[in-house]
Amino acid sequence: MPDVFADLVGQDEAVETLRRAAAAAVAVLRATGEPEVATGADPGGGMTHAWIFTGPPGSGRSVAARAFAAALQCVSGTGCGECPGCHTTLAGTHADVRLVVPEGLSIGVNEMRALVLRAASTPSGGRWQVVIIEDADRLTEAAGNALLKAVEEPPPRTVFLLCAPSTHPDDISVTIRSRCRVVPLRQPAAEAVAEVLVRRDGIAPDVARWTAAATQGHVGRARRLARDPQARARREAVLAVPRRLTGVGAAFDAASALIEAAEAEAEASVAEIDAAERSALETALGAGGTGRGAASAARGTAGQLKDLERRQKSRATRAQRDALDRALVDLAAFYRDALTMALGAPVSPVHSDTAELARAGARSWQAEGSLRRLEAVLTCRAAIEANVKPRIAVEAMMLALWKG
Repeated sequence: MPDVFADLVGQDEAVETLRRAAAAAVAVLRATGEPEVATGADPGGGMTHAWIFTGPPGSGRSVAARAFAAALQCVSGTGCGECPGCHTTLAGTHADVRLVVPEGLSIGVNEMRALVLRAASTPSGGRWQVVIIEDADRLTEAAGNALLKAVEEPPPRTVFLLCAPSTHPDDISVTIRSRCRVVPLRQPAAEAVAEVLVRRDGIAPDVARWTAAATQGHVGRARRLARDPQARARREAVLAVPRRLTGVGAAFDAASALIEAAEAEAEASVAEIDAAERSALETALGAGGTGRGAASAARGTAGQLKDLERRQKSRATRAQRDALDRALVDLAAFYRDALTMALGAPVSPVHSDTAELARAGARSWQAEGSLRRLEAVLTCRAAIEANVKPRIAVEAMMLALWKG
């Protein structure tokens, strides 16, 4: 089995930094009587108690955080990938590794307080308590303040690993940033992503190269596109949008189709989880009971079921926005191809299968028109991120694409 960093694609510098830190962590564990060493940052590559992994989508922020957590829990080195510490951490079952993956639009203060409280306990395995927070940019202000208190005065054997797009104040607060060591990640090359898909997932080399290029080096999206026929069909529908924009009515129809496709994809992705959660909660609350207290117990379940429905609605909204964002990324890449062709730039197209359509668009729109269309898609993404209703943002984008 390869070591824990094997799936961190194209990040040699970051891997070297994390290996040195894991080695320093082993030295800290051996230096009994001086636990405070674990909380002092070493600019030369030592261990510290709080880290931020930054980088664009697809760069492997969460992969790096999980791999580093496994290296810290490794019992036979600095991430061998074979010992129980590495195996359970990567599988998500290690008792001393807490993983926060936001299902809704934000991470609330109550969830963060509970997590910080649990993280303050002594590691059961005698090594480290590790807290991994994916999408730390979704922390509410109150949740960020709760985390800040823990980061300012961390327990001796607790390590916080945060994942965020950047260290900009919009993504992570300045005060939290100032107490963390930053590990910047880059967008991996398409060739490196294709190699991983072939080696790890058994995908045919030609398919791996095509999906790696089409997803602009995003490992997760490339794997999904290679394996899922429905994902390929959704992508083809998105890339057909430029041909459909023949008038105002067609623009609104295209917007509706894009929104409805995102809603359907999101509903399909969460339906099974929602049903299982509701069934488990109803069983735990005594659903179907016929005993003397069954009726009164049933009356007390309404609040908990309502809370579950609220969380599931938030998760569905997040899933819909994620699905819509994937479509917008594909559409932006199409107009990027048209722009580079209009400028005669010596770069390969992202979408090789729609290169002729992009070339025709480049001839018709010229560089200025292609750029305006690309900016319209990027503006739509920014508007949705700022909580503009997706339908309004997409309709405005489609009209802008039609007008040019």
